Amino acid sequence: MTINSVSDTEAQVVIRDIDERGVARITINRPTVHNAWNPQVVAALTDAIEFVSAAPHVRAVVLTGEGKSFSAGGDLRWMRGILDQSSEQRREDADRIGRLLVAIDSCPKPVIARINGAAIGGGIGLVCACDIAVACNEAVFGLSEVRLGIIPAMISPFVVRRLGEARARAHFLTGHDPMPAERALSIGLVHHVVARDDLDAAVEAELRTVLRSSPAAIAEAKRLFRREGARDLDATIREAADALVRTWEGGDAREGLTAFLEKRNPCWY
Repeated sequence: MTINSVSDTEAQVVIRDIDERGVARITINRPTVHNAWNPQVVAALTDAIEFVSAAPHVRAVVLTGEGKSFSAGGDLRWMRGILDQSSEQRREDADRIGRLLVAIDSCPKPVIARINGAAIGGGIGLVCACDIAVACNEAVFGLSEVRLGIIPAMISPFVVRRLGEARARAHFLTGHDPMPAERALSIGLVHHVVARDDLDAAVEAELRTVLRSSPAAIAEAKRLFRREGARDLDATIREAADALVRTWEGGDAREGLTAFLEKRNPCWY
C-alpha cells in the first residue's frame, strides 16, 4: 500500500513509496540512461531523503534504481555542460551533491542500498553513504573518473570510509575497469551478494531485522557515528568541492569528456 509519493514533477526522475510498515522505497527513475544523475535527480533524491528522515512513520529506507542499473553516476551530457559554467555554478553543483550524500549518511533511519545493477562513479557514492548494501550478482562497480580527466571528489569521504585509504587509492588513481559484485563483497564495498532473483528476498530479510529493533535506538546509534565524524566530514566535503571545481577548470576535464563523447582516446592515452 502506498502511503505517500512524490509530486508529479519529481516522479519523472525519482519515485518514493512508503508501505504500511513504514518502509520507504526511493527509486531513481531514469532507466534509459542507467539512472545517471543530473540536477533534477540530485534535487529530487535530496528532497526524498530529507522527507523520510523527518517522517515519524518511516522506519527504514530502501534506495534503488529502476531497470537494470543502480546508478551510473553523473550524466555525461550534464557534466559536459559543467565545462561552460562559472566557478560559482560549479561550486553550487558540487555543494548540492555533497548535501545529498550527507543527507543519506545522516538519515536517522537505516538506509539499505538495493543494488540491482551497475553502480558507477557517483552510484558507488550512494552505496557507501547507505548503512547496508545488498547487491545482485550481476552488479558491477567502477570508479573511472580519472579516465575522463575528473575526480571522484564529492563521494570520496564516503568511499574512503567504506574501503579504507589503501583500497580507495587503488581505484581512485587508476580508474580500474568495473569490478564484479563478488570482488566488491571481498573488499567490503557491499555487505551481501545474491542472485538477481533473490535480491528482493535478501533486502526483505534485512528489513525484517531492522524492523525488530528500536527506532529510537537506531537513530541514536546513527547519531553516534555522525558525532564522531561530523567535524572531519564537513571539512572534507568542503575541500572536496574545492578540488572538484579546480578539476573542472583544468584542460583535462574538457579533453576527457569530449573524447568520451566523441568515442576516441584522450590526448594523454
